[in-house]
Amino acid sequence: MTQTSSHRQKIQRRPVHGVLLLDKPLGLSSNQALQKAKWLLRADKAGHTGTLDPLATGVLPLCFGAATKFSQIQLDADKTYEATLLLGQKTTTGDAEGDVIETRPVPAIT
Repeated sequence: MTQTSSHRQKIQRRPVHGVLLLDKPLGLSSNQALQKAKWLLRADKAGHTGTLDPLATGVLPLCFGAATKFSQIQLDADKTYEATLLLGQKTTTGDAEGDVIETRPVPAIT
């Protein structure tokens, strides 16, 4: 009987403590961004301070190690968001990824 062994070595984790302010790119979920940073830093404990939609870009604070205690404070804190909108278009998916299926004029907003 032969034994098979995995050629993949287990990644050695290390204690990493602090906050990383990540400029999250378009198309990446907050969790995907967190997992990628955690893997790159080989951190053993990580969390983020709130979810940004995959279609959103912006600052996503990532907390590592002891700083993960700080993440709950940030989750509960007031936040300000800035958005760019396009009114008058309907898409197949209801968001910016879908095909435009209807365009309507938008009356002036005052």
